[in-house]
Amino acid sequence: MKKLFPTQEVGSLLRAPFLKKTISEREISETEYWGRLLCVPEYEKLVEILKTGKYVRDELYEWASIYGLRFFESAGLDVVWDGEQRRVEMYEYPLRNIEGAVFYGKVKVWDVETYNKAAIVSEPRLLNPIYLNEFLFAKRFASRELKIPVTGPYTLADWSFPEHHYAMHKNVKNIMERKRLARRDLVLDMAEKVLRPVIKKLSDAGAKRIQIDEPAATTNPEEMQLFVEAFNKVVTGIDAIFTLHICYSDYRRLFPHVLEMKIDELSIECANRDTPYKGQDDEKRRGYLILKIFREYGVKFKVAPGVIDVHTDFIESPDLVSDRLLYSAKLLGDPSLVIACNDCGLRTRRWEVAYKKELSLVEGASLARSIWEKQ
Repeated sequence: MKKLFPTQEVGSLLRAPFLKKTISEREISETEYWGRLLCVPEYEKLVEILKTGKYVRDELYEWASIYGLRFFESAGLDVVWDGEQRRVEMYEYPLRNIEGAVFYGKVKVWDVETYNKAAIVSEPRLLNPIYLNEFLFAKRFASRELKIPVTGPYTLADWSFPEHHYAMHKNVKNIMERKRLARRDLVLDMAEKVLRPVIKKLSDAGAKRIQIDEPAATTNPEEMQLFVEAFNKVVTGIDAIFTLHICYSDYRRLFPHVLEMKIDELSIECANRDTPYKGQDDEKRRGYLILKIFREYGVKFKVAPGVIDVHTDFIESPDLVSDRLLYSAKLLGDPSLVIACNDCGLRTRRWEVAYKKELSLVEGASLARSIWEKQ
C-alpha cells in the first residue's frame, strides 16, 4: 500500500546566503549555521573558501544546489528539488537559451515583482539543453526522489511578444484574428520546438518526475483548448510522472478541459485562500472548497492542494496542516488522491521561516496519515 499524504517540494527557494553579490561575515556565519543544521557533507570546505575568497561563481552554484537539496531532505519531504538555486527566475532562465528571444526590459507582475520580458523575433529553437545539467548534478547528490520543475509552453508564450508569428500572418486583415493565430502558433512552437526536446532529454537522463509550471494557464479562458493541446504535445509518449502546477488562478476555468490532459498530478494553491483556524468544516476550510468541483468531474489524477501559504511568515501548525489534508481527502472522497505540499515555491520567505514551514508540512502529513488510518 502506497503512503498516504506523501510530501513534495513545489519549486523555488530563496537563494543560499553565499550566493549574494557581497559575502560578509554574516553570510559566512549563515553558511556555517545551515551547513551544520542541514548536515551538508563537508560544508566546512565551503566556509573556508568563503573566508579566503578563493572561489568561482560556478562552484558556489554547485554548493547552493547541495544546500537546497539538503534543506528539503532534512525537513523530511518525500520528493525534493534544490529550490532552483541556479535560476534567475522561471521565465528569463529558459528564454535565455532560446534562439529568437530578444529581451526588451522589465515589466511589473504584481506588488514589487517584475520579470524581464522578451519578444520572439524569429522561429524559437532550443540553443542549449536547459535544465539538463542541473538535473544531472542534483541526481548525483540527492538521497530522495527528485521532481524537476520546468516552465510550460503556454506561460512562456503568453509572457512574450509574438512578433515573428504576428508577421507570419501579415495577409490576415482582421487584427484580432491575426493576433489569435500568432499566439496559437507561438504556443505550439514553444511546445514542439522548445519544451518537448527539453522534457525528452530529461527523461532520457533519468528524470522520473517532471513538474510543468503554468501560472498563465487560466489567463485567457477562450484558449483553454490551446493550453491543453500544447501541454499534451510536450508530454505524450514520454516516460515520466507529470505534475502540472498552477498557482493563484481561477481553477473553475480548468474544467472540463483539464480532464483531457495527460497529467498524473495537479498542484494548486489553496492555503492562501484559507483561514488559519483549525477545523474541518466549510467555513474554516474555505480555501479547499474548489475540490468539490474536482470530485464532481470525477478526476482520476492526484491533487496537491497547497497546505502551506508561501506569502506569509505565519507558521502553520501540524494540526492545521493535518486538518487541511483530511478535509481535502473528504472532499475528494479518496485520501490516496491527496498530496501534501506548499501553495507554490518558497523564494519569498527567509530560510528560517521556510524551514519551519516544511517541518510542519511533514509533521502535519504524518498526523493526518495516522488519523485517517485509525478511522
